Amino acid sequence: MPTITIDGKEYDSDQLSEEAKQQLGSIQFVDKKIEELKNEIAVYQTARNGYARALSEMLDKQ
Repeated sequence: MPTITIDGKEYDSDQLSEEAKQQLGSIQFVDKKIEELKNEIAVYQTARNGYARALSEMLDKQ
């Protein structure tokens, strides 16, 4: 029996209404997008730190 947990309470996903399943799908979609954005931010921050470090080194040589 597939279950999902929302706010600490378990639900049998087979017994959810169609509206509840659509809402769950929306929540899962948003959660996936948030994770993708977190990953993109991490890549951006890594690149930014590298550029800032390179710029600092260039300025120190002047």
